[in-house]
Parts: sequence; C-alpha cells; structure tokens
Amino acid sequence: MAIRGSTVKMLWSKAFCRYAVLPLSLWFCVEAVPIAVDKTKVETPEEKLEAPQSVDTGLHYDRYLREVIDFLEKDQHFREKLHNTDMEDIKQGKLAKELDFVGHHVRTKLDELKRQEVNRLRKLIKAKQDVEGRHEMNHKALLKQFEYMNHMNPHTFEVDDLDKLIKSATSDLENYDKKRHEEFKRYEMMKEHERKEHLKNLDEEHRKDEEQHYEELRKKHADHPKINHPGSQDQLKEVWKESDGLDPNEFDPKTFFKLHDTNGDAYIDEQELEALFTKELEKMYSSNLDEDDMTEMEEERLRMREHVMNEVDTNKDRLVSLEEFLMSTNKKEFLEPDSWETLEQAPAYTEEEIKLFEEQLAQEESNLNQKNTDLQKQKEELERQQDKLNAQKAELQQAVEHMQIIKSEKVNATVEVKDGGATVAVPPGGQAFPVLPGDSQPLPPGHQQDLPAHS
Repeated sequence: MAIRGSTVKMLWSKAFCRYAVLPLSLWFCVEAVPIAVDKTKVETPEEKLEAPQSVDTGLHYDRYLREVIDFLEKDQHFREKLHNTDMEDIKQGKLAKELDFVGHHVRTKLDELKRQEVNRLRKLIKAKQDVEGRHEMNHKALLKQFEYMNHMNPHTFEVDDLDKLIKSATSDLENYDKKRHEEFKRYEMMKEHERKEHLKNLDEEHRKDEEQHYEELRKKHADHPKINHPGSQDQLKEVWKESDGLDPNEFDPKTFFKLHDTNGDAYIDEQELEALFTKELEKMYSSNLDEDDMTEMEEERLRMREHVMNEVDTNKDRLVSLEEFLMSTNKKEFLEPDSWETLEQAPAYTEEEIKLFEEQLAQEESNLNQKNTDLQKQKEELERQQDKLNAQKAELQQAVEHMQIIKSEKVNATVEVKDGGATVAVPPGGQAFPVLPGDSQPLPPGHQQDLPAHS
C-alpha cells in the first residue's frame, strides 16, 4: 500500500512526523507541532526521535528519498534548519543550500547513496532496453527517470541533487490525486472492455442472460439508503450518533473536531478525515455482495476526502485546522448541502474515452501479435540454424572417427619379428625373411640379393 503526505512541509520535517498506512495513499505526518501553538511553551524531548516505520510513498525513487532524509536528519545543523524553514522557502531551494554545512560523514554517505541509485537506474534502463529494443525506447520518458537528481554528475551528492529531489518529491506527491483519477479511469474502462469481450464469446441466448444479470447487479448496487453529502452537517451528525454514540440534537462542531483528531495534534489529517466516511460507504458497499466492487469503494472514499479538503482546507496544506473546520460549519453548503453524486451517477469515463481506449488496446494487441510472429520466425530460423549446426557436428564427428580408424590401421601396419638378433618388419599376415649380415633392411618378397664373387 502506498502512503500519502498530509503536507509536503511535513514530508521533509519528518522529525515531527509519524507515518500511517492507508490504501492507495502517499505519506501522512502527525505529531507535528501545530502552527498555532506557542513553540516556546512546547517541551521538546531531548532523547532521539524513534525512526518511523518503513513505508512506501509510491514514488519509484521512494527508498532513495527516505534514505537521503534519514541521513540528513542525523546532522544537527541541517535538522535545525529543516524545522525552522517554511514550505515556500523549501520549494525555492533555500533548504538545499544548507547541504554545504553538513558534516563530512553525512556528505560521504549521501555520495554513496547517489552512486547506488544511479547504478540501480542504469540496471533498470538496461533491462528495459533489452525488452523493448533500443530503437523503440521513449527517450523523453527515460530522461524523466533522472529528474530527481543531477545525473550528469553520478559520483557526488551536491546542492543541486537535494534541490531536484525536494522539487520532484513535492510535485509528485501534490499530483497524487490527478494520477489516481487516471488510474481509476483505466481500471473502469478495462473492466467494461473485458465484460464486452466476454459477451462476444457467448451465443445469443447466453449473451442475453448475461446482460440481464449485469443489469440486475447494477440495480441492486444503486438501491441503497441516501448518501449524505461528505462534510455536511447531516453527514457529521450521523457519525456523531452512530460512531460516537451521542445525541444528534446536541451536536457540537468543536467537540466533534476534538473527538476525531485521534492523534491529538490539533489537526484533522487525511487519514482521520477519510475515517469519517466509513458509515456512508457501508450504505453502498459490502465485500460479501457480487454487485459491489471494493476498488470502487476506495475510490469513493478518496473522492469524498478530496471534495472535503477542497471545501475546508483553505490554506491548502492538506490538513484541517480547528479554525478551518469551524469556519466551514457556518457555510450554507454545510447546513443545506446538495445531494452527493456517487460513482454510479458520475461515470469515470465518457463513450469517446472508452472508444479511444479500446482502439489503443487493439493497436497494442496488434503490435504484440506482430512481435509474437516475428519472434516465432526468429525461433524457427534459429531452429533451422541449430539443425544445420547439428548436421555439421555429426559430419565432423564421423570424419574424426574415420581419421582415428586410419591412424589405428597405420599403427598396426608393421609387426616386429626378431630373427637371430635382427628385427624384421613384416606386414600383417606376411612372411618374415632373414636379415643377412651387412644388410640394413630385409629384402622384399620376390627379390634376391646379389652375392659377392669368389676368386
């Protein structure tokens, strides 16, 4: 599961934060010193803060990001600057400049982390090139992989690296909801596409039965109690009654805020806010029913959270302060809200979008089929070449065996026979002839040696 950041400022001021895991989210930070509190009266414990639990931001450079923050916070100078710098100054790069003043051991470790990260990216890119082919690589997307660091200098971690890392993480986390919308849209379109493909494989009778069953499930899902507008008086009063066990006629916004500020940091963060919508979601979704999609339930929860944050979070820090909350309870939208448009009433995609999506799928399938055909041809060609090599290997083996036979025959072509101390070379199966004194070699068959004349 990913983690969502309550604020980008808190992302970097992690010494004042804890992390909580939520489905499809980025980073949450809590236990932060509230802005409205007089910091001179806040007692800060001297012991070291406990390291937060290992979480995943959902960023592809998540581990690198967290390791850099962990080591920077070990430097006292940087930690003090981090806690005393506001978010706008961080975004403008003022915090990054403090890197020049951190200890040598921290800089050395950051250098090592950067080299490891560059090496990791290179391996990923190499693997991607091997799969897609160098000529098919999207080089623009490839360079985007390095936006969070100065890849022109792969050896040392410099001010520019920290500046790029801060800006990239800030932008990526702030754009979380936009990316989530696109991912959910694709999920819904793929689900509809697969349903249509399933219908194509059925005969007429079964197709009608399947379509009828689909419509029945849709009607069952839509048949639920009224959904209160998220963040409205009606919705909060229902939580006050059902979850808090209090009299709705005695609803008090300030008390409600304190009850649901579960970590006591004087803010309602995104995690705490999303918890308020559980009762509304239970009206529409159940994991035991075929007509209810739990992925859609989580998207509905996030839609509610996003809507309330847009209405209530006036300073856009992704936190709801008590002041912001009380202000929202005086608005007309709180007292007389419009009806809430649920997912089944607000489709995630248009007909034109799914048409384009299916065309892209068809093109992708065609490309995959072509690649499969090409690979099959390459396989067949390799098999032919292998068969040819095997035949050549067999011929070579036969030639080697033949040469060995000839060599063996030559070795056995002479037999040594001793006659009176002399050695006679006799062909296999032949007859040995004596070697006369003075002869250097035996006479061949059918020949006589001329004897010297006697006086």
